[in-house]
Amino acid sequence: MRALRLYKINKVMLQHGLDELIPDKWLPWYAKVGRKCQFWLRNKHPDKSLGSRIRLALQTLGPVFVKFGQMLSTRRDLLTPDVANELAKLQDKVEPFDSQVAIDIIKSSLQLNDLEDLFEEFQTEPLASASIAQVHSAILKHNQKEVIVKVIRPDIAHTIHADLELMLAFAFVVQKLLPDGKRLRPVEVVEEYKKTIVEELDLLREAANGIQLRRNFDNSDSLYVPKIYSDHCAKDVMVMERIYGIHISDVESLEAQNTNMKLLAERGVEVFFTQVFRDSFFHADMHPGNIFVSKQDPQNPKYIAIDFGIVGTLNRDDKRYLAENFIAFFNRDYRKVAELHVDSGWVPADTDIEAFEVAIRTVCEPIFQKPLAEISFSNVLMQLFNTARRFNMVVQPQLVLLQKTLLYIEGLGRQLYPQLDLWQTAKPFLERWMKEQIGFTAMIKKINANLPFWSEKLPEMPDLIYDSLRQVKQLPALQQKHFEQQQLQQQRSQKNLFYILTGSTFLVLASILPLYVGSVWPSAGLAGAGLVSWFVAWLKTP
Repeated sequence: MRALRLYKINKVMLQHGLDELIPDKWLPWYAKVGRKCQFWLRNKHPDKSLGSRIRLALQTLGPVFVKFGQMLSTRRDLLTPDVANELAKLQDKVEPFDSQVAIDIIKSSLQLNDLEDLFEEFQTEPLASASIAQVHSAILKHNQKEVIVKVIRPDIAHTIHADLELMLAFAFVVQKLLPDGKRLRPVEVVEEYKKTIVEELDLLREAANGIQLRRNFDNSDSLYVPKIYSDHCAKDVMVMERIYGIHISDVESLEAQNTNMKLLAERGVEVFFTQVFRDSFFHADMHPGNIFVSKQDPQNPKYIAIDFGIVGTLNRDDKRYLAENFIAFFNRDYRKVAELHVDSGWVPADTDIEAFEVAIRTVCEPIFQKPLAEISFSNVLMQLFNTARRFNMVVQPQLVLLQKTLLYIEGLGRQLYPQLDLWQTAKPFLERWMKEQIGFTAMIKKINANLPFWSEKLPEMPDLIYDSLRQVKQLPALQQKHFEQQQLQQQRSQKNLFYILTGSTFLVLASILPLYVGSVWPSAGLAGAGLVSWFVAWLKTP
């Protein structure tokens, strides 16, 4: 199965002419020979642009590769305009599947005899189609609300699992063969990706994620999350409030309605850090196809988020280390950054702090006091990667989703308002969050949070105090008793050792005595005495 899938990937790449991306001088001789041997696999799209061929290839290969293309589409600083524009089409313009199949899935999953039982109207033409699901617009019968109905693609799970198995096999090879394999932990990274993309196949999980995200941002001026109709959701069908907005990537339309782009970009940073540090629950698939801007009040713009299949969480320790790292980074305290990396275990404990500090300063100092438009993040990321390799920094799989989301946020910020000072926008938020975590206010919050527990345990306190004092009073007697038991045990051990040594001595004498005495009786007597001594020692063993 893996061999067939690998052949298909190779076939699709060659039929779309993507082998042209690798210059011949970079290919070893056996790769060139292998390419010539596959003479029947020729470029079938020579008339199309490179971006179009890449998009078609990723789309043909399936959702795992489409997701990769979606992430790349936000990095216009790394791609040519043609490639970036074509990859952007992967966000919601993937080839749809048959609408009748979608209708059959909806009826079966929601146990409907007919769609009219639930919907006043249902548009058979898909509103949008993505890598894992497609959506149809509809109107609910009982309240006349406009909704969208999301339906998972049929048999998509099989393709995803096959691709993930292939990626996992490749990760094992990389981890074993590459010098940096163990440090990069590709197997753990793929396992983490597998967990997230498999969760996307369960729309009940996505519905729960959306409900929590909506609750977290209830009455927020920065983010609106559509209502989920949980009574009409199943594993492969989800019904959600329909929203009207402008795609975040449609900068021309945003500017045409006189949107406050600076405030919009700043609120994007605020939304991200709020999700990560306040809620520890963040939307981890924030490509432009999933983010809209409300058409209401352009001078006070609000984001609208959809597609909650992939969310990320952080534990308390990782969240605290990240916040402290960000603040130290914004304050240009590179020694603190280096020490935090050691304390968190992200780099080995024997790392040279001074050398690590110098390396971080060398990479980070040039990018301060620059707007996004003047920062070459591709160059920064490459330098950070080289620094990580030099100091044996271990990749943290639980942070991969966060890193991907940061790439999305940076890519969106670059499109919306390139003059945004990312550092000055994020720093006050993080400093305020840290004060809430470690100051007097944080202590009061923790006391309030634990108050129900202590209220429950308070009636038991007198008994617990009495028992503790009684145990303290009895402690000297218990210690004396324990000491006497130890002495008795030691005496028994000494006696056992005496009998064992005595028995061994008798047996040794019994073995050598026949060399000097002609009679066997003295030896037999000594041997018997030795055995008796061993038997006594065995009887006295506790």
